Amino acid sequence: MLLTLDIGNTNVTAGVFDGESLAASWRLATDAHRLTDEYALQLRDLLPMKGVRVEDVREVAICSVVPQLTSVFGEVARVLFGAEALVVGTGTRTGVRILYDNPRDVGADRIVDAAATYHLYGGPAIVVDFGTATVFDAISADGSYLGGSIVAGLNIAAEALYQQTSQLRRIEMVAPPAAIGKNTVHAMQSGFVFGYAGLVDTIVGRFKGEMEAPNATVVATGGLAQVIANEASAIDVVNPELTLHGLRHIFALNAEPATVAAEPGGAA
Repeated sequence: MLLTLDIGNTNVTAGVFDGESLAASWRLATDAHRLTDEYALQLRDLLPMKGVRVEDVREVAICSVVPQLTSVFGEVARVLFGAEALVVGTGTRTGVRILYDNPRDVGADRIVDAAATYHLYGGPAIVVDFGTATVFDAISADGSYLGGSIVAGLNIAAEALYQQTSQLRRIEMVAPPAAIGKNTVHAMQSGFVFGYAGLVDTIVGRFKGEMEAPNATVVATGGLAQVIANEASAIDVVNPELTLHGLRHIFALNAEPATVAAEPGGAA
């Protein structure tokens, strides 16, 4: 089995693949101060809860935007699974041609998402990742990474509003009954959920125009993807485990290059 780890600023998303099937997944809180032994113990206890034996995990693939934890989870792979993890970075074969001004500036998670999207849905395509930041990525018809757009994520924006005001509170990020809120909670939910839905529709529309691809597939991922997808007309597909599927695909691409040349839009 393959353990995939997407190390983000807020969450560490983990998934175990049995062949091409995602057998189990978890979300852990990101803590850059946590030690190797702590994460190893957490994973060791979580795996059996979903029917996965530690000894069945033989391979590990990682993408990370938290440098302090990249080495921590690399050591977890060695200590817990006896595996040398594939860490997506410079030199990793991804199948994605990066057309950024400086390719090294693109986060590993964005490239993994692009690889997953092209593999699963073909191109042209647009990824909207609702994470710590809300990130938009454009993929061409031939699978090249064109660039993207970044805005503060919903939870960061909501927390900033709470911290910088005297009377506003923390809210649950769900759609309110109506756009015109009749109380403060509903008014804030309206602003964030409907406001971000409008933001998504606007940026996706601009992307499609610049890409000259009005029929580009729009894929949403991340913890709040479904909440916004329910309100944004531009989103075609919601895949919360997109990055994990991308890691599985890239691991296979690097391990067995002769056997994984799947057609764009093929199954994961």
